[in-house]
Amino acid sequence: MNPPRVQPEDYIQFLLATPRACTATEAARVQPDRPRVPAHDAFTRLLYRLEPDPADLWAEVRPLVRRGDGVLVVDDTTLDKPHARHMQPVTRHWSGKHWQVVSGINLITLVWTDGDRLYPADYRVYHKAADAKTKNDPFRDRVTAAHARGFTPRCVLFGSWYASLDNFKPVRGLGWVFLGRFRGNRLVRLDRGPPTAIEALPITAAGTVVWLPGFGLVKVFRTVARDGDAEFWVTNDTGAEEVGRVVLAELAWAVEEFHRGLKPFTGAERCQVRYGPAQRNHIGLSIRAFVRPEYHRFATGVSWFEAKVRVIRDAVRTYLTRPSILLPQPATA
Repeated sequence: MNPPRVQPEDYIQFLLATPRACTATEAARVQPDRPRVPAHDAFTRLLYRLEPDPADLWAEVRPLVRRGDGVLVVDDTTLDKPHARHMQPVTRHWSGKHWQVVSGINLITLVWTDGDRLYPADYRVYHKAADAKTKNDPFRDRVTAAHARGFTPRCVLFGSWYASLDNFKPVRGLGWVFLGRFRGNRLVRLDRGPPTAIEALPITAAGTVVWLPGFGLVKVFRTVARDGDAEFWVTNDTGAEEVGRVVLAELAWAVEEFHRGLKPFTGAERCQVRYGPAQRNHIGLSIRAFVRPEYHRFATGVSWFEAKVRVIRDAVRTYLTRPSILLPQPATA
């Protein structure tokens, strides 16, 4: 049997180079002249033959992270698919970008960062009907897998969606510290008082230790959000101070930075295949593609945007040496 003409690295490099079109046809069109140039079917077969597996991502990221340092951040994002009608993984999800429920693919990612570098270490494409699980199940699976891989982070960070007892307990059970946003209507006890919504209690910016029913003692911080409303953070480290919380809260934005870089620079939203595993493979290869410009950024100081633009700039420069879109030359007398 003939070996495949296209390997995952071929597709990854195409995703990094192409300015917009992320199709198998376009991938075949831009291949350099060489023996056995792959046709578009070879790229399609790549997406169909691979088994979607985050282990390939971990194999690349493992030597780039310090598992005994940094923090782990878990969050999800919606990959927009507004016109998809028959794409298998597409369902309705809340989008923080559009501030409404939209059609798309929900991606849950675990990101490692030390403040200077950020690498996706694990992910899961979530499909409620097919998985028969809630979003909290992939959260716990990602945290458990991180522990099995030898991570001992300073903290596990997450948004208010994952601030539930079912998620707090596994993190504490691993001996780890967590910090996440808390909704103002969560009931806690202050000084053995009755269960009361956090927003109605005198929670301070320096942090107030309260009793969370079903869990135990936690420390809650009151901050002011960008829109002026009160915002609350919760941690199981009752000795945490405000300065430390601020530092960790800044690191929590790493996963947002990852999502904002993943979509425009690796084409994670642009694949048009309908078959579920093929779409998952595209997303997985897009995440692996992100690792390369992030490593390049840390090693050279060149931003993701500049690295992408340089590829396009070189293509423009090559075209300008021999432009082909011209007007007819006037006849000479």
